[in-house]
Amino acid sequence: MVEHVLRTWRENARSTCQRRYCSTGIPVLPMRSPFSACHTLLSSAYSANSILHATARDTVRHEGRDQGDMAYEFATYEKQGRIAIVTLNRPERLNALHPPAHFELHEIWNDFERDPEVWVGILTGAGDKAFSAGNDLKYTAEHGRSMVRSAATGFGGIANRTTCWKPIIAAVNGYALGGGFEMALACDIIIAADHARLGLPEVRVGLMAGAGGVHRLPRMIPHKIAMGHILTGRQMTAHEAHRWGIVNEVVPLAALMPTVLQWANDILAGAPLSVRASKQAALQGLGYPLDIALNMNYSEVLRMQYSEDTVEGPRAFAEKRKPNWQAR
Repeated sequence: MVEHVLRTWRENARSTCQRRYCSTGIPVLPMRSPFSACHTLLSSAYSANSILHATARDTVRHEGRDQGDMAYEFATYEKQGRIAIVTLNRPERLNALHPPAHFELHEIWNDFERDPEVWVGILTGAGDKAFSAGNDLKYTAEHGRSMVRSAATGFGGIANRTTCWKPIIAAVNGYALGGGFEMALACDIIIAADHARLGLPEVRVGLMAGAGGVHRLPRMIPHKIAMGHILTGRQMTAHEAHRWGIVNEVVPLAALMPTVLQWANDILAGAPLSVRASKQAALQGLGYPLDIALNMNYSEVLRMQYSEDTVEGPRAFAEKRKPNWQAR
């Protein structure tokens, strides 16, 4: 049914309606357009398809590496209850990433998305000097640009991962430069140690911030400020990043992970499907005028509306107890 609707729509799109795209690449038409019937059918089809795939994904049984530390060479992956902690583990290179690391992280974040028992992710770097210095330029110099590859999900397996609706927090424990900064920008919340420095220095080494930096930074801070950093490669301190609204909180290094875990637990106090619905609607709605964004259909919102948690929340409130969220 869904495939037939999509195929028919694609064949007739140019002659029947004006296509618009949300950040996921899914065609969406505003509910108030003259083609609202077409929009309703397509949005419902996409939403139903997303729910079916998400439900199937969430029922996958994970075998082998379910709990505790998981063995990788260039990162560590640990699950603590509902929280997954991903640590970039190349401190001898300031946690700069090369192709083998990208593909490991692609696998790690895929597992994070699929695992129904994990609801919040944390990304940080090993040591106290760097979150990540970005692209491993020594590797590039040694192997040539033609050997530099990353997965479809982009730098660190996260920069192009635009449809992960589970929340991710960046714990920036030092330098976050180039791709390192871009990975942090791809997260939903950034907590930084007070000695951290952030920036996009790619232009100074003959590159550009193509892992999302040139697109995300101007969307987050005033345009001229963003362009100043993009075009000069200047770094900003953690406090400057906080002043511009890039960083949520700046703390001493010793308090970094306790603070990040507190943020994660604050998120876990909410219903997981509500959190994911809120993230999806906030991010996808940004590309539309307010009246259109308010009337769009969002697959995660539909999942939330028909979930057991929407019954549990009001019931727990009425019974004056903590809710028992199930993410279903």
